[in-house]
Amino acid sequence: MKDFNNVDFLLQNDTAVRLYHDYAENQPIIDFHCHLNPKEIAEDKHFEDLGSIWLDGDHYKWRAMRSNGVDERFCTGNATSWEKFQKWAETVPYTMCNPLYHWTHLELRTAFGIDEVLNPMSAKRIYDCCTDMLHRPDFGTKGLISRYNVEVICTTDDPADSLEWHKDISKSGFVTRVLPAWRPDKYVDIEKKTFNSSISRLSGASNVQIKDYESLLAALKSRHKFFADNGCKLSDHGISTFYDEKYTCAEVDYILKKALRNEALSDIEISKYKSALLYDLAVMDAESGWVQQFHYGPMRDNNSRLFDSFGPDAGCDSISDGAVAHSMAGFLDSLDRKDKLTKTIIYNLNPVDNALVASMIGNFQDSKSGPGKIQFGAAWWFSDNIEGMLNQLEVLSSMGLLSRFVGMLTDSRSFLSFARHQYFRRLLCNMLGDQVEKGLLPASELDFIGEHIVKAICYTNAKSYFDF
Repeated sequence: MKDFNNVDFLLQNDTAVRLYHDYAENQPIIDFHCHLNPKEIAEDKHFEDLGSIWLDGDHYKWRAMRSNGVDERFCTGNATSWEKFQKWAETVPYTMCNPLYHWTHLELRTAFGIDEVLNPMSAKRIYDCCTDMLHRPDFGTKGLISRYNVEVICTTDDPADSLEWHKDISKSGFVTRVLPAWRPDKYVDIEKKTFNSSISRLSGASNVQIKDYESLLAALKSRHKFFADNGCKLSDHGISTFYDEKYTCAEVDYILKKALRNEALSDIEISKYKSALLYDLAVMDAESGWVQQFHYGPMRDNNSRLFDSFGPDAGCDSISDGAVAHSMAGFLDSLDRKDKLTKTIIYNLNPVDNALVASMIGNFQDSKSGPGKIQFGAAWWFSDNIEGMLNQLEVLSSMGLLSRFVGMLTDSRSFLSFARHQYFRRLLCNMLGDQVEKGLLPASELDFIGEHIVKAICYTNAKSYFDF
């Protein structure tokens, strides 16, 4: 029987142990997509207590607590930080076999050096110990980032953002590079009630009066250059599906003007507008040499009561099941046909689409952009678990080149979530080690596997792919 959460956690054979400790464990982290707040990094924020850093904004934990019968005031309500943490500690034993159980204990060990199991009996002791550590000078946000050996962080930023905090971090001499990533969702989602207020903010940031589609593109191009000048190398799009509706320039202009007049749009008009703007944004990325990312497949804010009281990101999202293959292929092909398809990473939320995405990326690879131009992104959100990660790795291995994969990212708002890179690395090494042990891969090639697959996926592929 193996000990829980020890140095060889998740490593089930000798080859996996060697691959992890020799090739994966000490690689720097490149976290190329997350939702960390750059202001909190710039100011080296020190969290008041373990409850604040662990539970504020963490919809993963809120969902588990609700499922355990915990009242909402201990999730998004006005309970004290200790009271919320206490309810989380009561929930943790019931998260066994959920990735939250592993993440919780990995974060305790990697950030705070605590090997004790969290439960109601140990809660106060762990809470006090970690809170004391968080008050130390070296346990602010910068200290935590350094503790995890993070080389690059890419935040998620609206085109209208000033990037003032990224500038402050760059000037501070902080060893970790904290770069902006372009997230233009608010200008794509024309159907949202907040669309016109977002357009007003973009107009102010760009000094462009947005009155039609041409001026919208001018404003976005201005901000795109501003982001590039401040170190941005990649975009990210959160979309429900891909769009490949046929349109004319005149139609798109008319649709935008209707929206600016607060007139209702039909579904086909919304689809045409999104098809046009996502295409034009992709062309901007290609011309700037950026990487574009597409996170598709969520069905958001399903609980209207919680949305009305708390707003978005309350933990009431789920997996959508819409058809996507034809629109994805059409969108990528329309760019490739014009030689405007830049490096692209596709993340699917529904694991049913794994084979679809893995087969799709092979259609648009080319030598001009180097190996792995089109990527099947890491298992995401509801698939961010042992089964989901392994399935993504195995499907990619079967239909593409695992060795060219750019690897893991946190997609998190928490400064403790860098432990998920370790979780992923252990699973990767165990999968490869298992294949060597079974004779499916040659033991004589272990150094190649370690250097050109394990180390590459953990670090060097991303460093080269993003040109960091």
